[in-house]
Amino acid sequence: MEGKAMNQHVIEHPPLDYEAARQRMVDAQIRPAQVNDPRVIAAMRRVPRELAAPESLREFAYADQSLPLPDGRALTEPRVIARMLQTAAPREGERVLVVAAGTGYLVALTCTMQEGLRIDAVESDKTLAAIGQSLCRTFAPDVSWHIGPLSAGLAGDAPYDLILIDGAVRAIPQAIVAQCAPDGRIVAPVWPEGGVASVCIVTPTKDGSATSTIFDANVPLLPELAPAPAFSFEAYA
Repeated sequence: MEGKAMNQHVIEHPPLDYEAARQRMVDAQIRPAQVNDPRVIAAMRRVPRELAAPESLREFAYADQSLPLPDGRALTEPRVIARMLQTAAPREGERVLVVAAGTGYLVALTCTMQEGLRIDAVESDKTLAAIGQSLCRTFAPDVSWHIGPLSAGLAGDAPYDLILIDGAVRAIPQAIVAQCAPDGRIVAPVWPEGGVASVCIVTPTKDGSATSTIFDANVPLLPELAPAPAFSFEAYA
């Protein structure tokens, strides 16, 4: 009888309504963050972020925060992704490269917000890429996925009109800058040593590249693209 009485006090929570949570995210987080491109708004209302999150964290998929992924990676917070896409403003017919495509959320949103893009996604982690490919089978079936080092980009299919990097870097790798078309742009969070992380637009120039800061963003560094620690004799003095 005692066990039966205890079982009667177990509270069962109803499953989370992800669709409703997605709409609340857009109305409470995305629109107030100066995101007014209707294409971005429509894409974020449609693409299920929970399917890009680890199963154990899906209930937090629509919180205003980045979510941890394996090996130091992260699923970038929705507000930052939305403003990145608004900044990038992809146009029909453009060739797009997404570096550090991860679990596919940015890739799926990009494809959903603008028809007629030719998108390549590069990811070094096969486990993350498998999640991203699963998401994209429904929401971005024409995206071409590639497994390889993030710093290399995808030179064989360059140049690209738009390159997106989903994660912060100290600086844009020169190999990726070289894959940007002369009149193209790179949109990425850049976090210089000792500075503040900001989403920037980087454009090629005859002398290298020019960087314009768009907005500050607390985005985790991509471990694979972080520079190796410099050797210093002072550490051993």
